[in-house]
Amino acid sequence: MQTIAKQVLDHAAGLPEGTPLVAKELLHLGSRATVDQVLSRLMRRGILLRAGRGIYVLPVESRFGTRAPSAVKMVEGLANRRGETIVSHGAAAANALGLTTQVPMRAVYLTSGPSRRLKLGAQMIEFRHAPIWQLIFPGRPAGEVVRALAWLGPEKAGEAVQKLRAKLSASELKEVASARSRLPTWMAQEVSALVSHG
Repeated sequence: MQTIAKQVLDHAAGLPEGTPLVAKELLHLGSRATVDQVLSRLMRRGILLRAGRGIYVLPVESRFGTRAPSAVKMVEGLANRRGETIVSHGAAAANALGLTTQVPMRAVYLTSGPSRRLKLGAQMIEFRHAPIWQLIFPGRPAGEVVRALAWLGPEKAGEAVQKLRAKLSASELKEVASARSRLPTWMAQEVSALVSHG
């Protein structure tokens, strides 16, 4: 059991910060029951953090002690491991684009996977299942625009579109417009305004 624990930790140490550890990926080290037991034991000893059911993560060592990995890195790792599309929530997108000064208090992400919550140290990360059109263009300004407009809603979208026209490049505006057929009607109309006066 001791050697499996060491192998689990060696494996975890070789992964990028925040990469989730799940038993299924460690079955080359032992049976499922053994691996589950080792992960649980390492968590109880404070060597691993439990982020959610069956999901563990290695804390980050620094000269100030240990801390939980960054939420952004954990989310990236989860997306890569599970093959999910995970993107920032519309409120965070609107803030990043300068459309609102409200700073989201909680870490909320939209996902193609199931809605769930993970705990990362003292921070709670919430994943909300979202329709596919809200997940388009992950990691690109065009996707942030779609998510920001979805969060702002029809009442505030017109004003936001005016601001966005000045902020985005012509190619980014075209990319947003290319998604019109996938968007709700009210948003497709607003997005059309992005390119019609361009």
